[in-house]
Amino acid sequence: MPDSGGLDGLRGLHQDLLALSEARLSNVERLWAELESRVEEFRKLLDKPSKNEKSRQTLLDGIISIDDQEYSINDEFKQETIQLAEALDLDELESARNLMTSQADAEKLDRSAHESSIIYFHERRQYLVECLRLVLRQSTDVDGDESVRNSCSEMVALVLNTKEGPARNGSLYMQKCLRAMAEVERWLLDLAEKIQSASILGQSQASDLVEIVAFQRMSLRQQHESLGAMVCHLIRTNHTSIDDFYILLDTLKKLDRYDIILVHYLPSLMVSISQYGSPEGSASLREARSLHQKIDAGKDSDPWTLRSFQAATITWWLAEYSGWYLDHSVGSPLQGVDLDVEAAARSKLFFEALQDGAFQFTLSLSADSKPNEWYDPARQGLTQFLLYEAPALPSEPIAVSGYFESILMEQLESFVDAFITNMPDTLRRLKVEQDDQRKRLRSGLQSTVHSAVSEHELHLERFLVIIAYAFERRPDAAQAFWADPDCNLYGFLQWSSKRQSTPRVSAFCEMLRAISEGEECAASAHKFLMEEGQMVTSRLRRTSSLSWAQIFAELQFYASKIRDRPALPQPSLPQVGKPMTDEIDEPESALMLECYLRLTAHMCCQSSSARSWILAHPTFRLVDVLFLLCSSAIPSRLRACGFTTLRALLTHKSIETGELIWTSLDQWISGGYSTSSLLPKLANISHAPAWAEDAIFETIATGFEEPNAFVGLLRALVSPSSDDIGLNDSLQFSELLGSTYRMPGVEPYIDFILGRIFGMKTVEIQDPIQLRVLRWNSLDFIALCLSTFNEDLVVFANRSTVSIDYAIATSSLAAYVRLHPFSRVMDWMFNERILAALFAAAHQDVAEVSSASPDSPLILGLVRSIDVINLVMNLQSTYLDIVRPIVKSQPTARRPSVSSPSLASLEDSILNNLYIIVDLGLYCGSGHQELTMASLQLLEKLSSSRKLVSPTASALGHGATRNKIIGILERDNESERIARSLTLEMEVDVRELDQGPESAGYNIKLAILDFLHSCLHALPDQTTIAHSLLGFSCHGSSIDVDAGGLFAKNLSLFHATARVVMEYPDANEAVILAWLMRIKQKGFRVLRELWISPLTATYTMAELRANDFLSTMFLKQLVVDSSTLWDGRPISDPEFLLTDSAICYGDFLEQRTTLFEYAATELRLVALEGAPSLKTKVLAMLLGETSTDDGTRIPNVTMFDIFDFAELDIGGGLGIPALSYFADVDFEICIRQGPDGCSVYDLQNVEQLLSLQQKVLRRAGKLQSPSEDQQIHTEALTLVLYFHAENQRLRLIRARRQAIKYWAELLMVVLEYCDLDSGVKTALVLQALQVILPKLERYATENVTEAFELARLSKALLFHLDFTSSSFERGRAGDVANDRLFQLFRVCLRGIHSPVATIQLRETFYNICYRYLIGTAEISSTNPVLRRHSTQTIKAAGERLIDVICDDAYTGGETCRIFALLLLDALVSLAKQDESGYIIDSLVRINFIGILVDTIKNIPTELRATLAQDVPLLLSYYEGNLSLLLRISQTRLGASYVGNAGLFQAVQESGLFSVDPDLGIEIDNPDALKKYYELLLSVIRVISCVALSKGPQNEHTLEQVRTFLISNRHSMVAVFKRQAKIGGVLVADTSGALNELVESYVLLITMTKFLEFEEKGIQRTDSRTFT
Repeated sequence: MPDSGGLDGLRGLHQDLLALSEARLSNVERLWAELESRVEEFRKLLDKPSKNEKSRQTLLDGIISIDDQEYSINDEFKQETIQLAEALDLDELESARNLMTSQADAEKLDRSAHESSIIYFHERRQYLVECLRLVLRQSTDVDGDESVRNSCSEMVALVLNTKEGPARNGSLYMQKCLRAMAEVERWLLDLAEKIQSASILGQSQASDLVEIVAFQRMSLRQQHESLGAMVCHLIRTNHTSIDDFYILLDTLKKLDRYDIILVHYLPSLMVSISQYGSPEGSASLREARSLHQKIDAGKDSDPWTLRSFQAATITWWLAEYSGWYLDHSVGSPLQGVDLDVEAAARSKLFFEALQDGAFQFTLSLSADSKPNEWYDPARQGLTQFLLYEAPALPSEPIAVSGYFESILMEQLESFVDAFITNMPDTLRRLKVEQDDQRKRLRSGLQSTVHSAVSEHELHLERFLVIIAYAFERRPDAAQAFWADPDCNLYGFLQWSSKRQSTPRVSAFCEMLRAISEGEECAASAHKFLMEEGQMVTSRLRRTSSLSWAQIFAELQFYASKIRDRPALPQPSLPQVGKPMTDEIDEPESALMLECYLRLTAHMCCQSSSARSWILAHPTFRLVDVLFLLCSSAIPSRLRACGFTTLRALLTHKSIETGELIWTSLDQWISGGYSTSSLLPKLANISHAPAWAEDAIFETIATGFEEPNAFVGLLRALVSPSSDDIGLNDSLQFSELLGSTYRMPGVEPYIDFILGRIFGMKTVEIQDPIQLRVLRWNSLDFIALCLSTFNEDLVVFANRSTVSIDYAIATSSLAAYVRLHPFSRVMDWMFNERILAALFAAAHQDVAEVSSASPDSPLILGLVRSIDVINLVMNLQSTYLDIVRPIVKSQPTARRPSVSSPSLASLEDSILNNLYIIVDLGLYCGSGHQELTMASLQLLEKLSSSRKLVSPTASALGHGATRNKIIGILERDNESERIARSLTLEMEVDVRELDQGPESAGYNIKLAILDFLHSCLHALPDQTTIAHSLLGFSCHGSSIDVDAGGLFAKNLSLFHATARVVMEYPDANEAVILAWLMRIKQKGFRVLRELWISPLTATYTMAELRANDFLSTMFLKQLVVDSSTLWDGRPISDPEFLLTDSAICYGDFLEQRTTLFEYAATELRLVALEGAPSLKTKVLAMLLGETSTDDGTRIPNVTMFDIFDFAELDIGGGLGIPALSYFADVDFEICIRQGPDGCSVYDLQNVEQLLSLQQKVLRRAGKLQSPSEDQQIHTEALTLVLYFHAENQRLRLIRARRQAIKYWAELLMVVLEYCDLDSGVKTALVLQALQVILPKLERYATENVTEAFELARLSKALLFHLDFTSSSFERGRAGDVANDRLFQLFRVCLRGIHSPVATIQLRETFYNICYRYLIGTAEISSTNPVLRRHSTQTIKAAGERLIDVICDDAYTGGETCRIFALLLLDALVSLAKQDESGYIIDSLVRINFIGILVDTIKNIPTELRATLAQDVPLLLSYYEGNLSLLLRISQTRLGASYVGNAGLFQAVQESGLFSVDPDLGIEIDNPDALKKYYELLLSVIRVISCVALSKGPQNEHTLEQVRTFLISNRHSMVAVFKRQAKIGGVLVADTSGALNELVESYVLLITMTKFLEFEEKGIQRTDSRTFT
């Protein structure tokens, strides 16, 4: 029993075969290859060797061989193998193989090895059986693709070995299937005994046993069903012989119970009858006659255990076998046979079979094989009525799969066709005899009318209902009735519709209803009913075919006749008794009316023409008749059918139809259709309508059928009309509805449905099917009322220029808010009783949910309950803050309060029902896509709610910081259970890639990733449910990883998410696809939230590194260019921004951004951890080479290669369209913050505004012609497209800017943290510059934000360069390096005076230019060409360059002006080296030197007024200012300009030297005195430089210096004293500045001969004093 590919491979094969059967498989070649590889497995599928002594002994010996490999096994493994062999009755060696193979699944399933082995055995067997069944089914599909059918036929021949072996191998395989079915039956009996034994022992002791036994029973039943279908297909494809039919008959006659096991044999039996009993089959007439003799004789001589089953088999046989005798010709093998006698015998045999319950059995089979999830009381009532004489059958439900139901119904269809075609005389005789019997019964009447029940047979009626079951929901098959008016089926339809009795007309209506599904069949049925018949007499004798005229007449007649009669009890099963006197009072009359209404409702739902015709009927007003009928004393089920018919009339309803039925309903509910006999006279007639309303509501609330149908009717009434444009600005009823006797509106109906039905009735109903249906109807009504309320209208009214009151369909916005069902429903949503019912509806058994069908009321109701909670969560703020105050402010809106005052929000109620968190998590693993998506969306909201996730001290004893949601999840270890199911959903499946974005698994993955990201992003610093589900252990506010948990075993949701990111492809055949990019980026977002969070960063980075995440991602990166197709379009496509291509490109950029960020984070972490080998490995990978563990080197893209996106031009968008009709509309109110933090236009709001404006213009009469309508429609569409394109463009711009930013960050991290030698670093920098320079040059004049990121990178690159290294020496390499740096310098100079450059960008450019000039100055002595080129470039930039730099140096930002000064300093230095006066002349031209000098005046004042945190920056500015003055002063010309600009006067006015040197300037800085000395030093240096540059011969300058010294003698002396430590203590860190300051003073004193001047002055003074 080899296991090629394991269970995952079989699951995939099964999925492919299902996709093939639905014509949606894209990779057919893979399917054929896998099927061929499993031929041997299919052949040995049914071989199950039993346990035996030989194998057990081999096992006990301790050495076993599996797949040619020997294993030594321990005693524990031996014991587990023996237990498994006992449980499965399987050979011990095969058990050992199963045990070993399933060990890997044990961890995933969280089960013991024994249980996992049992599950593995059954699942493998079940998948193999199902796969072979699907192949057999495709080989018989005559309507499918011929090549597929032929290929499947060849595969079947291979499996059966009939291609090269004998044909009887098919029979042998079929017999093997029958034996396998018998073995399954025995196995099921054994398991039933185990269950019984377990119940005796006690459930608590045997819960695991009961669970695994229940799984086995379910699996075995499914295997039995599949085997039954396989036998059916084998017979149909002629792989069997007539002998196999005999074997099958011998098997069936022994069956003693009518149960699911028997049903599984029936398709094989019926197809065998068609194959060997029909003239169209493979048997000869002689063989068929021989079979007939056996079947006929067996009736008495060898009776079956189930006589009704045998009788049904006889009728099926006779229907096919009689076909041999339709056209008897001369020369047939029947010469000499009395065909008339045989025909009579067959007819006699058929009627005897009918008497033995043949049609009862077939009808029971038909009814039981149909899913009973949707409770249909009328259908059930009719079926029970026709089965009243049938023997009691087991109460065990008969549940078959959908495919098996189809097979069975196909066989019933064959029986129906054969019976009608081959036995017309029998049919006629059947009708005649039943009619005669009914006449004889009616000939004697009793006086007690209501006690009589008909005794006549109802075989024809049963046959009609059998037809209904056989063709129901099969419109293609039903076409056989309508395709050809001359066919037998259409003839039967006409024949059976004539002269019908009351029961027969009921059955006929049911049949007609079944064969009129779909628009085409329904139109044919409507035409059939439109045919003219004779007028119905007053006695209602039906002498013509059933028609609309007859239906309408009888409905009208009965509505008028019985409206004043007392209520009839619900018809029960008819009993034998005397007939009634009047056919109007037949007990089947109510049943007939139900069938009339069901047929009418069905036709209205299926056929638009029938619905329109009925609504527009000139004489028959169905709505009035229905309400008249409902106001009468009729059975509850009949009234429910009336409600259902009214609901059907609302299919695709118009506003007029909706208002008509609303008005009629309100009239009926207030007693308008009732007679005085039904409603007693009241003392106060003014209260009659209100009393009638209460009384009728109370009547409707009885039972199940009426309230359920009534809720369905109201659901249809509140749903938007078909002509609604999606604006939801109208009410579905008149604003004056009910105003004649109460406050207008629909509140009484809402109160009835929510308060009485949903709040109370759903608690009272015990039947689970009825409860689910009623819940779904009620919840759907609630969801409709909530979802159809347009909350945006209130926002528009306050902010938009559009007149909302004038635009909307309702009279005013206040009326809309007050009357819309939303407000009253939301009132009830804050009622504790309603919330209890809502949470009860959302709390279902997960096992039942998983096994239910997606369209069952259980699943639909569950989804709706979650939708309602979601809607209330979304809308509660609108209701509480806007709607409720508006409603309460209305003086006419007094209504009883139903809200519980203790509830401030829905979260308050959820806190008392936290189990819903667990339920939602478990539903995610139920296998239902819609339920999973809804559950994840609600989980996302709940897990982000501050009220729900706030810590609680009582959360399960884990301390005060325990998250409530995490606490409830981990209480019973439900977190791990949910995580396992989510992990399974996140597993990468190659078949999802074939199915594309429509795949259920793909969409579930997206929802899971969105949920995880939302939780992590909303609460980044707290433990959340997402952490718990991802595999982390949450302990209050901290997180760790359990050593034995899923995370440690690489089985967590975290690892599944990482695998999605790593394993999902980016493209398909070189086309990057949007849906692939979307899921990878969503997964990347989740991982990013984890690695940037301090809570999880350590574990995340370590685990990603362990899985080689970075190298895997780099190996998968694609290099893109302008020809790359993004979801099928290049970026140059004019419609690129309007399609998913833009979304694809945006996701691509965001993915690249995250990859860059992760790489930088990983490199920093590696460097901090001190792992040089790992750091080298990461660097090598970034530079294009990945090293594997075995030393293999694999080339990959470099970090420079993946800067490719910068070459792609996004474009400028569509451009704002010219507006005529919408020019005055302000669309700014539609701007919302997108998920990525940037502002976008809400397109839904845009469309609503456009619709409102169109309504305003229409009402104002400005749209008079169709051409104007077309113009405004075109303009609206253009606007929507423009805003859509603008959203996409803005997103792409932001995404590319982020990508450039983080790419630059990565490169800077490489330079900062990698230990690169000088040559390698220089080469890396130069390569980076080569990549970015073209983009920087372009962006500097077009895209400031992106230019800034590249400029920032360029600055970092430049500051990492060593200009004195050998790389810049003269030579080819040096020339290349110098040339590249010069290009950067030139680009930056251009960028400085770019008209779009910002201060931040210019500041960066100043930095780059400064560093370049300083660096090249270091090597200018060896390469003077560089200096000359720089000077020429500066001159070529023009005066504009110097003007911009000077402007920034004076008025720029705090740091910008500093760097501008530094650049000017470098430029002046360069000019000095080149002996050029260009820079200084430029500065003089704009009087910038004077500005620099004037700045000195305000230094003390500005310092005192500046905040402490800003002082260092201001001091740096002054240092730059003075440094520039110093540089200018280093030339004679510059010194002259500085001196002439008033340097000495500015210094004197500043008062800097007048400050006490012991105190300094009063600034808030701990180093104030030191800063003061440094400032004095800078000023002194400028003065000294000016004096030195002008030379000693410039007496004027020397005189100014002497004056400066004289004026500041006190400061100078104080400095000298302080430096000499005289009169004070030298403050630390000031000695250096003091020394330099003293030296500067000494220089000035010496240069000006200040002391000699002073001495002369003293001498002169003394001499004058002496004289």
